[in-house]
Parts: sequence; structure tokens; C-alpha cells
Amino acid sequence: MYTNFILRNAKSAIKNNRYISNVSMIKMPFNKEHYSLKNMVKEFVLKEVEPQANEYNRKEKFNKDLFKRLGDIGLLGLTADTNYGGLGLDSISSCIVHQELSRSDPGLCLAYLAHSLLFVNNLSFNGNQYQKQKFLEGAINGNKIGSIGIIESSRETNVFGMKTQLNPINNKWDGDLILHGSKMWITNGCINENQLGDYFLIYGKTVRHFGLTMVIVEKGMPGFTLGRNIKNKCGLRSCGTGELYFSNVIIPKKNIVGEIGNASISIMRNLEIERLALASISHGIAERLIESMVKYTNDRNISKKSNKKIEQIQRMINKSCAEFQAGQSYLYNTASQLDLYKSNTILYSDGVKLYSTTMAKKIADRAMEVLGDDGYIEDYTVERLCKDAKLIDFIGKTTELHDKK
Repeated sequence: MYTNFILRNAKSAIKNNRYISNVSMIKMPFNKEHYSLKNMVKEFVLKEVEPQANEYNRKEKFNKDLFKRLGDIGLLGLTADTNYGGLGLDSISSCIVHQELSRSDPGLCLAYLAHSLLFVNNLSFNGNQYQKQKFLEGAINGNKIGSIGIIESSRETNVFGMKTQLNPINNKWDGDLILHGSKMWITNGCINENQLGDYFLIYGKTVRHFGLTMVIVEKGMPGFTLGRNIKNKCGLRSCGTGELYFSNVIIPKKNIVGEIGNASISIMRNLEIERLALASISHGIAERLIESMVKYTNDRNISKKSNKKIEQIQRMINKSCAEFQAGQSYLYNTASQLDLYKSNTILYSDGVKLYSTTMAKKIADRAMEVLGDDGYIEDYTVERLCKDAKLIDFIGKTTELHDKK
């Protein structure tokens, strides 16, 4: 029923010169708070994110001042504990914010994801009172920038096969630890011009305990350095990416998060909301691409061209709308069932990301076909979003691994 409605509207959009300003038509599991948040972020994106998106992507720079503005309006602590400055909102709220931000600047949105979910949300749930008091305030207001470190340069797809080690000093497991190893492809690892991020939740292997341990590493700790500022990326260029080195970094006992050897639970729990957020980025990209296709056909008066030309474009827009709407239902249905304080929906969140990233790539390809030569230049945004859609595909986990699971 919904699909037929979408297809009829998409067909008439070209013939009647009507611009689809809001592609999403399916009723979502939103309450008044969700709609209010969506409208607020949409307005913020239009006024402050959209004007700078092309410039910062072209220059491959991270807009630190704009990121701080996300803290000013409360978005950096969206799901964090209200006792430490967070808003305490749910996973649907997180998906809404990621989708709206990525409609304009997926690179900035990825930096937001790494900070607000992988660092702030993670520490808010797993940290003790001392850690939350020390680290969350600066991260939530945007004065400090955080991230997480799991992936290593070996490209090992199994996180439990990581090589980074956390060992005790003088074999005393009740004291400080020594961190040695490296992490690769870390979003917010490098902010701008070889400048490290401020806080990192780093996972390392503790051999004696046959598990993983999570620790907080702070910029300025002796032995903690930026190995490489990763530049010349194909897409998502407005967020900094770095390789991090840890050469016998002393980790104070107070910076150990949770129990030694028991961090695998926190990894799995955090990956659930991360994959929903990545799927939301794909939805934001797809929604913007559909609107770009419709607007382009209207502006170029393609409705006055041959019936064959109209039918070809209609077909591409119709399929894109139907796939997008199906994904919206899948995404927000899954988000409505995700409890941020439990780990029980990893298969569902994997499935959402698998569907959503594939859907966004297909729509990106169609958008490029509809715009033709114009799709290859920066003026129409499609060129940038096509590259961003591809990279979201293998962040978090590749499509092949999601498919296998």
C-alpha cells in the first residue's frame, strides 16, 4: 500500500513539476519529543551545516567550531546520563540526529558518531563515578573531542584477534597497566594538522585474563603519539582520521574502565547502537539523493522531453523511494526495540546496516545516472554523497561480513 502511494507520487512529481521536500511518508514510532528533536536538528543543519559542507569536504578539514556548536545545543550528550550533563534520550533519537546531519555532511556526522556514541555513550554506561565526573563534562559540551580505538593496521576482522597489549607493572594486576600497540583508521584520531583528539577509549588484550580490557587514554600521556594523519580519502573527508601509537603508555588504575578482561561485553553493546547510527547515515544520504534527483528533473524541465526519457527517470526515482521507505521502517522499528542498557539486538542492527548501506549505494548510482555529467561535479552534491555512501558500507563491518552473519 505504502509502496504504491510512493510510486504514484514520485511519478507525478516530474510531470507536475513538484519538489518532494520530505521523502519520508511512512508513520514512524516517534513521540512528540522525537518530532521536536527532528525539527530542531533539521533547522540547525539547514542554517549551520549545509553552508559549510562542500568547503570543508573539499579542503579535507574538520570544522571544530561547528562541532562545538553541537555541544552547545546538547547533541553531544544525547544518550548520556542526565546526572553528568547528558540528555538521556533513546536510540530512536540517536538515529534521528544521525540521519538529519548526514543529509548535509556525512563526514561531520561520522565524527559526531565516534564522539557521542563510541566515547560519550560508552563511558556514560561503563564508567565509574570518578571517570564520568572527570571526562564527560568536557566531552558533552564540546570542549574535548573523544573516540574509540578497536581496529588495528593488520585489518583483523575479529576484534578478539587484536595485538595491542595491556600488561601490569611488576605483574601486579591491582595497579597501573602498561599499554603497548597501535590503532588504525581512528575517526577523531587526528583533528586537524597533526593534532590528536583529547580522549580515547582504547581496547587491549590482557593475556592472563583471556579477554579484552578498556582504558581511557588522554592526549599528552607519555608514549601516546599520532602515527599518521590519514589524508586524501575518497569520501567522508570532513572528519579527521588517524593512526595511533602507544609505546609503553602508563595507564593509571583510575583510567581502567570496568573489570580487567571483561570489556568484550561493552564492545558488543556499543556496536549495536553504532551500526544503527551508521545505517541512519546511509538513510540521510539516500534521502538527500532522492530529493536531488527530483529537484534536478524539475529544474531541467525533463518532463517536457520524450516519454521514454520520463519513464527511465520515473523508474529510478520510484525504486529509490520504495527502497528508502522500506529501510526507514526497518531502521526505526529496530531502534524502537533497542535498549541502550542491554545487549540483545546485534543480529537486527547488523541486518539494518546491511540493508541500509546497500540501499544507499544503489540510490547513489541511480542519482548519478539521472544527473548525468552534472552528477560528477561538486555543484550538485551528488558527487560527494556517492563517495560517502560507499565508505559507510564498510565502516563498522563490511557488507560481506554482515551478510555472512
